[in-house]
Amino acid sequence: MAERETTVWSRPERGARGPAPERSRYEITGAALALADAEGLAAVSMRALAQRLGTGPASLYRYVASRDELLDLMADAVAGELDLSAAPSGDWLGDLVGLALQSKAAHTRHPWLADLNDRRGEVLGPHAIDYLDHALAILAPAPGTSRQKLEAIGLLGGLATLFARREAPASAGDPPAQAAHLAAVAAEGRHPHLLAALTTAGPPPVAGPAERDALFERLLRRLLPAMLG
Repeated sequence: MAERETTVWSRPERGARGPAPERSRYEITGAALALADAEGLAAVSMRALAQRLGTGPASLYRYVASRDELLDLMADAVAGELDLSAAPSGDWLGDLVGLALQSKAAHTRHPWLADLNDRRGEVLGPHAIDYLDHALAILAPAPGTSRQKLEAIGLLGGLATLFARREAPASAGDPPAQAAHLAAVAAEGRHPHLLAALTTAGPPPVAGPAERDALFERLLRRLLPAMLG
């Protein structure tokens, strides 16, 4: 997607003239979030949103110029769900892991967000910029260059999306059946390294929400110091 010269935030929510607006961008965005949560991202159209709000599609264009702008508002609204109120503690790794867990939880609450991020350009709204600045404040005492820190923050977002996708009901599959299939394939003898690894590792643990969060945290605590060292 080509970068847009203007964003929805670069324009006032309403013009100085004309009748008072019947709604607000906040209300429209909230309705779009509810629609996406209930029916998926593909269901979010200007027509469907207008029906949900009890108005005509044309009226929505008084607030957003296109569906792309609506998607930008939705993504930034989710970024606004993260709690950035705590000041950095000085434990940059612990603080950053906590922020990443918040991000993963937001992606899990809104499974469509991963698809939205895949389709959008690099359009950052005010909440997303607050998140970026907060993450950089956390990383102030960490080693590494500014570029390395920005890359680390990007990694957090990518891993949060990946783990949230694995937690989505449609992606969960049947873990015991998957493990049994992999073990059967390894036992055929054509993949000795896989067989050795599975034999050493033993049966896979039951992966509930707490276990997935713990795995996510362990992975971050290994990767981030290596990126910034």
